[in-house]
Amino acid sequence: MKIYGGENVELGIRVWLCGGSVEVIPCSKIAHIERAHKPYLPDLSITMKRNALRVAEVWMDEYKHNVNIAWNLPLKDHGIDIGDVSERKKLRKSLNCKPFQWYLDNVYPMLDPLGDLLGYGALVNDLKTDLCIDQGPVPGNTPILYGCHYFSPQNCYYRASGEIYIGGIKSHKYNSNRCLMDIGTQTPGLYECKEAKQKGFHMLWEFQQGKAIQNRQTKRCLEIAPGEDTFYQLIIQECSGQHWKIRNLIKDF
Repeated sequence: MKIYGGENVELGIRVWLCGGSVEVIPCSKIAHIERAHKPYLPDLSITMKRNALRVAEVWMDEYKHNVNIAWNLPLKDHGIDIGDVSERKKLRKSLNCKPFQWYLDNVYPMLDPLGDLLGYGALVNDLKTDLCIDQGPVPGNTPILYGCHYFSPQNCYYRASGEIYIGGIKSHKYNSNRCLMDIGTQTPGLYECKEAKQKGFHMLWEFQQGKAIQNRQTKRCLEIAPGEDTFYQLIIQECSGQHWKIRNLIKDF
C-alpha cells in the first residue's frame, strides 16, 4: 500500500477471511479526520487504483476483476504497476485464510458478483467514435450522445441476460441500476431496471462486439442519427446495420 486509499477495504476483508470479524456497535462513535488538501499528492486517484488492485490480487481470487470494473480499468494493460504482492500472498497462505467465496457466502451474501457481465465502459457507435452514450440529465429518463470523457455518466455495462446499464453500476442485489429500454417511441428510455420489469418495458438487448444492438422483443435497434440541429442523437428504429463497440471486454462475445 502507498499513501492513501484501499487500506480500509483490505483490513475488512483480511480480518474476515483470516478468522476475525468486524462488528457494528450501537451508539459507537468513530471519526476519520481528513485533510482538506493533501500537499504530498494532489491527485490521489492513481495511488488509490494501485492500492485497490493490490487488494484484489491478494484477496479476491476469481473475483478480482470486479475492482477493474469498479474503477473502469481494462483487465489487461491498464498501465498501473501494483508492485510485488508475493509476500502478502505468502502471509495469506501461512494464516490459512479462507477463499473470497466464503466472504460472499457468509459475510455479504447481498453482493452481486456480476458473474454474467460481458463488457463495460464507454459504448461507441462506429459512425461517430468521438461520441459516447451518456445517461443524460439527472433527474431524467433519456440517454443521450455526448463527447467522450469516460467518467461515470458514460459507463455502460452489458450482461449476458441482455440488460444494458448506463451511468454507473451498484453491486448490491437490491439496487437502483438503470437499464436501457425500447419504450415504443423513437427515443430510448433509461429507467430503474426493477421499475422497467414492473411496467413491462422491453429492456433486453442482443449485442455482439462490433455489431448491432438489437432489442430482443421489438427487434428494433439502438442507432444514431443527426437531429434538426445537426447534432447526433440516440434513436430506436428499424435496424440499418450500424455497429457498436464497448470499451472493455471481460470475455469475447
